[in-house]
Formats: sequence, C-alpha cells, structure tokens
Amino acid sequence: MVTGAPDTPPYAGRSALPARVAVTGAAGVLGVSLVDRLVDSGSEVRALDLRPMPAQPGLMPIAGDIRDPAVLAEAFRGVDAVVHSASALPSYSAADIRSIVIEGTTTVLKAARAAAVPRVVHISTTAVYGLPQKVPTPEDYPKRPVDPYSSAKSAAEEIAERFRAEGMSLSVLRPKTFLGPTRMGLFDMLFQWAEEGRNFPMLGTGEVRSQMLGVDDLVDAVLLALTAPDEVACDTYNIGAAEFGTLREDFQCVLDAAGHGKRVVSIPSKPAVAVLRALARAKLSPVYDRLILKLLADSYVSIDKARDKLGFRPRVSNQAAILQSYDWWRGQRATAAAGRAGRTSGDPWRQGMLTLAKAFF
Repeated sequence: MVTGAPDTPPYAGRSALPARVAVTGAAGVLGVSLVDRLVDSGSEVRALDLRPMPAQPGLMPIAGDIRDPAVLAEAFRGVDAVVHSASALPSYSAADIRSIVIEGTTTVLKAARAAAVPRVVHISTTAVYGLPQKVPTPEDYPKRPVDPYSSAKSAAEEIAERFRAEGMSLSVLRPKTFLGPTRMGLFDMLFQWAEEGRNFPMLGTGEVRSQMLGVDDLVDAVLLALTAPDEVACDTYNIGAAEFGTLREDFQCVLDAAGHGKRVVSIPSKPAVAVLRALARAKLSPVYDRLILKLLADSYVSIDKARDKLGFRPRVSNQAAILQSYDWWRGQRATAAAGRAGRTSGDPWRQGMLTLAKAFF
C-alpha cells in the first residue's frame, strides 16, 4: 500500500532544485525515474549512460562511459549538481565490478571537482554492511562486504568520503533493493513463475523480514539531498521502506495478483543451500548466490537518521513496490527480455538450473 502520500513533494519549501543536473546511469531503473522527475520539475538534465536515450525538452542525452574523463567533462560542464547512480551489478565479473564501481566513481568525482560542481549525490547500497548481526542496521555499523560487488561499493564509499573530507559537498545514499517500473533482475524469476501459474519455492519458512524500497521514494531521497543545506547533505543515509513484512508475505502478494491461486511453498533450507552453493560455484547464473544471501536472514536498516535530518518520509510499502514492478513486467514482458542477458537491473537474470525446478511447482 501507499502510506501517507503527501500532496506536495517532500522537498517543497526547501531550496529550489538545481537548474542543471548531470545524472550518470541515466538509463537505469533509478536513472529513468530520477530524470523524469527532474525534467518535470523544470531542471535541465544531462543524462549520461552507455545506452542511447532519446532527446527531449529539458533532457540532453550523452552516450559514454563514466571511466572516460573527456565524456565526464562534457557532461559536467556548467551543471549545478551531479547524481552518480551508474554502477555495475553483482552479476558482472569481479574485474568489471571493480573497474566500473571503483575506477568509475574515482573518475566521476575527479571530474566533478574539476568542473567545480556545487553538489554531488553518490548512490551506494546497504550491501556494504555485508550480513549484519544488528537489525535495524544503523549507518555507523561497520562495513563488512561479503562479495566482489559489496566490496567494490564499500571501496567507492571510502573514495567518496575522502572527496567530502577535502571539501566536496557530497551526500552518500545507501538504498535497500529498490523496485518499480523497469525493474527485473532477480525478480523476473518470481514474476515468471507467478504468471505461469506455479507455486513459488521459499528457503525455510520465509518468515525473515527483508526491507525493500519503491524507486519513487528513492527519487524523493535524492531530491532531498540535492536541496538540503550543506551541513545536512554532507552525510551518509540509509534509505528504505518504512512498511515491510516477511518475504513470504511479499512474494505471496505477487502470486495473489497473478490470480492462479498458487502459494509460497517452504523447502528445507539446509539441503537447498547446499545445492545452490554448488550451482553458484559452477558460475551458471548470478541468481544462486543472491538467493542465499537474500532469503535466510532478516535484512532491514534504520531510516531514523534520514527521517530526522534529511526529512525522508517513504510513502510506498514493500508490497506496493513489488506490485508496481510486477504490473510493469506484465505489460512489457513480450519485449523487455528480447536479446537481454542480465546486464542491467531492467534485464532478466538467467535462472540456469532453477528453470528445471519449475516441473515440481
């Protein structure tokens, strides 16, 4: 459900949004929603991405790599703010993840400094905490990355913190997994099985609580960071939904929406984890490791700091966010997966051997 949605944007009454904003990763799940909101609010946007984007009033697409200083110099010239949302995905090779996330972030921040950009917002992830023993997890919990992706994102945060210490006005936002139109990735598997009228397997009881986030709420947080005074903006914030339940409840809402009367079915966790780890070592799909990490332990962060300092008020629950993604998927699935191989969050990830398990559900 959407909860407490205000009639006015959460950043109303603050400083005006920047007149000119550069967005890296502009064709991604967050980038598309952020660019649309900025343009609708009257900002001029330089939209940087490897993938081509159509020009429109208020939007200048720039095709290029965040590791290319010349491209960044063009994108950042004369802008009032940069939102760095470009990233690798966990499904990329370890070398590509390090290159895009660490080298890319360094190049972006150097270019922003060279262009004297007044405000930068860096999009990180709560994955930097690894598998925290404390929930809700606060921002001062130690970073304990567990894989190449979270290690690279942790290193990128350290780079951002160094630039901030050297005088850059820089916000770091750590969102939970965010959902909304164009989001597929790991969720494509749930959506496929639901649409095909299958039960959906769940490791263990499925009673773990896993916080997610609606992409529109993440856009709200970015705009709050862009309009906050320096003493508020120059900080690190967890961003997540305020309303969330168990994974069983969240996945069941998709099966209910599919209308086939199917259920989430528990399977014993120990033998299933052993099989998934073996499949993960075979590197047949990125799905296996992510399933293990996401499905076995409570995962939610404190958003008190973002609420109290930044003014962040999430309006969308876990279930509303996942159903928005599912509604989009239903309308777009005929064309969304064509020729894709899991290179972005808007692409389906390969299910590998899990496809064979459909016969049992």
